[in-house]
Parts: sequence; structure tokens; C-alpha cells
Amino acid sequence: MPELPEVESLREFLDSHLVGREIARVLPLAVHVLKTYDPPPSAVEGGEVTAVDRHGKWLDITVAGTARGERALHLVIHLARAGWLRWQDEFPATPPRPGRGPLALRTVLASGGGFDLTEAGTAKRLAVHLVRDPAEVPGVARLGPDPLADGFDRAAFAALLAGERRQIKGALRDQGLIAGIGNAYSDEILHAARMSPFKPVRSLDEEEITGLYEALRATLEEAVERSRGVAAGRLKAEKKSGLRVHGRAGEPCPVCGDTIREVSFSDSSLQYCPTCQTGGKPLADRRLSRLLK
Repeated sequence: MPELPEVESLREFLDSHLVGREIARVLPLAVHVLKTYDPPPSAVEGGEVTAVDRHGKWLDITVAGTARGERALHLVIHLARAGWLRWQDEFPATPPRPGRGPLALRTVLASGGGFDLTEAGTAKRLAVHLVRDPAEVPGVARLGPDPLADGFDRAAFAALLAGERRQIKGALRDQGLIAGIGNAYSDEILHAARMSPFKPVRSLDEEEITGLYEALRATLEEAVERSRGVAAGRLKAEKKSGLRVHGRAGEPCPVCGDTIREVSFSDSSLQYCPTCQTGGKPLADRRLSRLLK
């Protein structure tokens, strides 16, 4: 799933390619993709893109009103686990037919180019909302603070963790607590912090909170920097190449050389280094035994 660094890179790419340009049409091609019906996609036809923003893992394309006094509209996109954005400098004149393929939505500019949204697999979770305010999208309205915002300092992070009763892995992934961190970067942050993914938040002392905060900021900032300027088609490969533990079960840890281990769940898995994170002890499968602290 694209997380904060990849979505931020897509935002920067779209900002340079969309702002100041006119939308000719938005074509939903999969029945599941468009989650709103008022206003309709035709409402942005002829509108100029004025900004591209990011809310956690959501992209927000602002389109100016097409008539005097009309409010701007927002095309808000969540790529989910298997969605992606593909830029085209020039589309064929004949529009695509709706079908069972991966193409879910096409946005065409007056210049002839634009972008496709695609989604692989059978679990269709790619979501597009056309709204007057991004806060109308429930997934955006519930977001916690952005961990790369200027105001997200150590004190703000500690305040978010106060009273938390979950394990730290689950807390970091909660979009309502902190926006933009998913399965991959939570593994990377915890490895950098030398912390078990199953450590209870309430057991963290002040030094551990500081170390976790510093690991969080450094991991995300480094990932954003690596992704900056990378073409959209290469972002997934760039993300994978920069990960130290996530998706690397069975490989040696780049820090200590121990074998990276995995814990599997029904719909996901996590990876960690026993030496760096759990005092050398392999974690038991969460489905079978109690989590180690």
C-alpha cells in the first residue's frame, strides 16, 4: 500500500503536472471507484486545477469553479492496497470502455494528457470522492496529525500516546492517531527505534518516547527524500529498495546481521530483527500465543 512518503511524492509530481491546467473530463470506468454522486464528475469539466494537497495517504486535487461565484471542488483519492496512479502525456482520442480490467478512472486534461487510476486484484478498495470540502470524506475527517507537519514535535507525539493501551505497532498504524503510516513504515520505524512491535504503549518511558519520535521523523523524512523526483512508475520499486526489514523475512538485518523474522496475521504480516528489537528472542505468532513485550 502506498504510504505517506509515496503519496507525498505523487503529490509533488501532480502539483508540477496539473496545477494551472484545465480538466476536460473525469471518466469513472469501474462501478466501485466513485464514492459520491453529488456533484457529478462533469462538474469539474472546464475547471482549472489550482492545488494538489495530501492528507495522510489521501491525495486532494483542487479544481476551481467553472462559473463566477462557484466554490472549488476537490477530487480526493485513496489508492488503498492495490491502487496506483499512472501518468500519460497523451491519451488516445477514443475513450476506454468500462470493463473488468485494472483501469478504474481516467482524468483527461484539455491538453490531451492526464492520469489513470488502476487497481489490481479482486478486493476493490480504491476510492475517489468528488466533494466541496475534503472534510466531507469520512476517511479524511478522522485523520490524526501529519507526522511531518512543523507542529508535530516530541511533545505533540507524547501527548498522542498518553493514555494509549494498545501495542505500539497498532498505534502507529492507526490513521486516527497519526496520519500516513502503514504496515511497512511502522516496521521500519520500530526497527530504527530498536523496539518490539508488540511493546505496550503504556510501558514506554520518556527516553523510549524520545527515541521513537526521532526514529519516526528520520524514517519518514529519509523515505520522502528518496522518493522525491522519482517517476510515478518507479515509486513502488524505490520504496521496496529502501526498506530495511519490511518484506525481507529470511534476509540478514543490515544493522546486526541477524535473520529478519516474520509474524503473520490473517490479512497482513510484520517483519522485525530479534537482535535489534526483542533482545534476541523470536516473537511467537500472534494467533497462537501472547505477544512479547
